[in-house]
Amino acid sequence: MTPHRIIDAHHHLWDLAVRPQPWITGAALAPLARSFSLADLTPEASAAGVVGTVVVQTVCVAGETPELLALAHRSDLIAGVVGWTDLTAPDVAERIAELRASPGGDRLVGIRHQIQDEPEPAWLLRPDVHRGLLAVAEAGLTFDLVITPHQLPAATLAASRLTSLTFVLDHCGKPPIATGAHDLWATRLRRLAALPNTVCKLSGLVTETAHSWRAEDLVPYADTVLDAFGPRRVLFGSDWPVCTLKADYGDIVHLTERLTGSVSPADQETIFLHNAIRIYGLRPPRKRSV
Repeated sequence: MTPHRIIDAHHHLWDLAVRPQPWITGAALAPLARSFSLADLTPEASAAGVVGTVVVQTVCVAGETPELLALAHRSDLIAGVVGWTDLTAPDVAERIAELRASPGGDRLVGIRHQIQDEPEPAWLLRPDVHRGLLAVAEAGLTFDLVITPHQLPAATLAASRLTSLTFVLDHCGKPPIATGAHDLWATRLRRLAALPNTVCKLSGLVTETAHSWRAEDLVPYADTVLDAFGPRRVLFGSDWPVCTLKADYGDIVHLTERLTGSVSPADQETIFLHNAIRIYGLRPPRKRSV
């Protein structure tokens, strides 16, 4: 049974009238080429029992994060924002401080960069990036890793060097589900998971599948994540609206319930609710009326 209260630790929002999303290209992503607002998300999230969310940046543009923070400031649903800032900027610490001081700045819980788009496999290991990650850690924030499997080794080395920073792996490191490959991704994932300052979002799996998917196809990957990280270091994320390419919001919640069915009800509640609160430092949500 899905917990009565859920924190969705990973979703997006964008308004194409304000800012383009250059990553939305090609026929496969065409359904995403429209605006997705908080008003679109709220009824679907509420119907699924979601009492709080973490909205995550989508573009490496300085203007997006203050907008997300201001939106969170006006929202009872958005509990946290994972934003973006230029980690290589000499004044990165000051830029983070400015975000924290802006309207909604108290909702800033983490930073993310589109590492998956960086052509340099060891981008995370650059000295200027390392200095930026130190600033993220010193600000008491987390760092979300949006990477592909070949970038897992660099992420593991970075996490081993920056033990004061919590690294949050998005979408399980994007395993190659469409091809059925598993072992190399699993080996690399386990090396990352062996570090205590790493956690993983059970999110984004459906979009790594082929044109059609079955829950059974995803079980080996979810089982690997649960075994490697353990229930106290796994978070539920919908990846809405990207998930709508393959499934609606409610389907994602039910799928994740099935993928975590091997753990106890208490551990399931930890994955769906408590881990996001603890890892991102969110305010505990109010209990829903019944």
